[in-house]
Amino acid sequence: MEKQRPIHIALIGDHDPQITAHRAIPLALELAGERTGCDIGFQWLATDLIVDNTLLDNFDGIWCVPGSPYRNESGALQAIRFARKQRRPFLGTCGGFQHAVLEYARNVLGWTNAAHGETSPEAERALLTPLSCALIETIDSLQLEVDSLIANAYGCATAFEGYRCRFGVNPHFEQDLLNEHMHAVARDSAGDLRAVELRDHPFFVATLFQPERAALEGRVPPLVKAFVEACARKMP
Repeated sequence: MEKQRPIHIALIGDHDPQITAHRAIPLALELAGERTGCDIGFQWLATDLIVDNTLLDNFDGIWCVPGSPYRNESGALQAIRFARKQRRPFLGTCGGFQHAVLEYARNVLGWTNAAHGETSPEAERALLTPLSCALIETIDSLQLEVDSLIANAYGCATAFEGYRCRFGVNPHFEQDLLNEHMHAVARDSAGDLRAVELRDHPFFVATLFQPERAALEGRVPPLVKAFVEACARKMP
């Protein structure tokens, strides 16, 4: 039997070894590969290298990683749009969550003036704004929507995850943002939005928390494992 080729995953973000999540992600993929029996290859793609879909087409999955503001916001949004429209498995964590929401607002909802408050704080439609309390090295509980991709990944309705984040969805726009396609799948102990999914996509999950951090403690991150499994299913 011919050996299956490795899964190719693009890590969208500007690699910085000083960022904890960037040290955790390779370990998370390694552990997920061992647990699933999948051979995984990954490549960091700096946002300023992404100008069209040329660099993206050969990847089985797209992970938009923490570390915003990115050097090139447009490059990150291009990669997310590619994953959404081409139905490639997508995982966005922290900054990846923020930009997944931003891409959807601009290109699906038609909110062309939607902006990230970190880079455009005076924007009329600042979709991402400072959290009421910055989540820096914070761990909190999460209530997961029953039968969502994320709940199925964790195998339960409650999870505990860590953050290093200062921006989240602006509550003024949350109700209009969430609809039959993009829906909330995790809220924290205060009821605040912490993860979304697209219903009409094989695997499109974005979390404000950083599930990859579990790998630094030697644990397989359930959501990363589910992402890898989705990538394996989409391989030709």
